Amino acid sequence: MHVGFIPPSSERPDMKHLQVTVHVDGEQAPEFFELLADSSAITEARLIDWSMTAAEQSTILYTVEGDPTPFAERAVDTPGIESVDLSETTAGQTYVLVVMRPLETPLFAAIHRASSQPGIVVRKPIVYRDGTMTARVVGDAAALQYALEAAPDGVDVQIDEIGRLQRQSDDPVARLSDRQREAVAVALELGYYTQPRGTTHEDIAAELDCAPPTASDHLQKAEATIVRAVMDEFGINA
Repeated sequence: MHVGFIPPSSERPDMKHLQVTVHVDGEQAPEFFELLADSSAITEARLIDWSMTAAEQSTILYTVEGDPTPFAERAVDTPGIESVDLSETTAGQTYVLVVMRPLETPLFAAIHRASSQPGIVVRKPIVYRDGTMTARVVGDAAALQYALEAAPDGVDVQIDEIGRLQRQSDDPVARLSDRQREAVAVALELGYYTQPRGTTHEDIAAELDCAPPTASDHLQKAEATIVRAVMDEFGINA
């Protein structure tokens, strides 16, 4: 077991916002984890919601990019997994609903303990990709350090970033001008962000009653604002 150390902060020593990456020893990695994080059929899986009302059984909702069929077929035969249900696949993405007994799957049991511990919130999504699991965790510094040190054997928890919690006013959409929000709304409605793209700057401009270069400018500025806001969550642009 190897874990990161949370250094003291001159700003708010009691509250931390971490991004961590979990590496699991190949020989000790649970099959369920490998099926999600290290499958040639899956590009990326995201745990987007869960219900942990009872320690005996939990329901987890994932989104999977790629082909989830091999995962669904094999996961039901792994320890602690009761059922796996798939939605229809849309644009290469599938919802996967898993019912499990978390305390029978060591890695998920550790997540369960961490998320149930007072003073800690494990934020969603939790991302499975390239043999690793990445998550954001918020909590009291002492509680976070305890959770890191309680990681099971064969698990290496790497602290990628220590950042700040965004204020409500940091909502990316709130940073857009009225015209930029209108342009993005029209672009979404007309299919500008679908694949393949369903509209053009000319079509958006016609709806906005402006010139195509002006519509393009509104969209570019809005997109840049949103991307910067998202990337700034851990001070990347600071």
